[in-house]
Amino acid sequence: MKPKIIPLFVCFITFLSAQEKRTIGSVERLYPEMDQYVAPGAEIEVLAEGFGWSEGPVWVDRLDALIFSDIPSNKVYKWKEKEGLAVFLDPSGYTGIAPRGKKGSLNAEKRDENGSNGLILDPNGSLTICMHGDRRIARLDNWGEKSFTTIVGKYQGKYLNSPNDLVFAKNRDLYFTDPPYGLKKADKDPLKELDFNGVFKLSPSGELSLIIKDLTRPNGIAISNDQKTLYVTISDPKDRRIMAYDITPNGVENSRVFFNDGGLGKEDRGNFDGLKIHPSGTIFSTGPGGVLVITPEGKHLGTIRTQEKTANCAFDSKHEYLYMTTHMYLTRIKL
Repeated sequence: MKPKIIPLFVCFITFLSAQEKRTIGSVERLYPEMDQYVAPGAEIEVLAEGFGWSEGPVWVDRLDALIFSDIPSNKVYKWKEKEGLAVFLDPSGYTGIAPRGKKGSLNAEKRDENGSNGLILDPNGSLTICMHGDRRIARLDNWGEKSFTTIVGKYQGKYLNSPNDLVFAKNRDLYFTDPPYGLKKADKDPLKELDFNGVFKLSPSGELSLIIKDLTRPNGIAISNDQKTLYVTISDPKDRRIMAYDITPNGVENSRVFFNDGGLGKEDRGNFDGLKIHPSGTIFSTGPGGVLVITPEGKHLGTIRTQEKTANCAFDSKHEYLYMTTHMYLTRIKL
């Protein structure tokens, strides 16, 4: 999702110790089943704050930590329970290999909405990164290094817009969304080479396929546990919704609205953005109001109301916590 820019001189990154931790928001329970996922009394903890727009959380067992993007500062941070917050990658999404339509050095340009967005571990455990500024998806070459290998950066010889979110299928197909949020003027940016905002599939052999091209703002993406359904969130404020598609060998079919904001309050802040699938099949989707908990049948059980616009979420490997990138905060709630 397109971040709200906060002047860097007012952004002070802060890790909150156990003694300092505070809570925000609340949990809205629309049906009793919500208690199966978020226990009564659970609170939303603020773990760190001061980010420009936090995004792309992913739990990494080898680090025993969560890593996540701060898009405007072009960094990936690492948060660990006992050690707190540290910079993990700098730069994270803009290294100067793609045109930005702006004069100046990398250092002058890097803190300008150019950082990484979605992060994920590939089937081999390597970190795969949506690089907004470089307009590519890349792999971190080594956990101890800061070099990257491009996985995909162009479609039919044209630069991608700004890859946003991604998910691997069990057969190693990589699905990703490509809205224009990383471009200064979005759809009207002169650097935009594609005349659509697409959803793509990259096969393990390297074949890139455009599978969806009729969405205004494709954003978050996830695959059902049975590998049959692709979910894509639409972060267009004029038409907030989650789409579902049947996955086929050649792409997708049976496009349908899985969930929209018809039953949500118009005052609820935020758009549908990142989403993750619980082992039960239930969808945890960021959206208006915070993180919505929705059954595979589309029943809205409740909302983890974070107060601030929330861009993405991730489970730890034991599904004990849900971590949320909540605008200027990193937050979590016990499951």
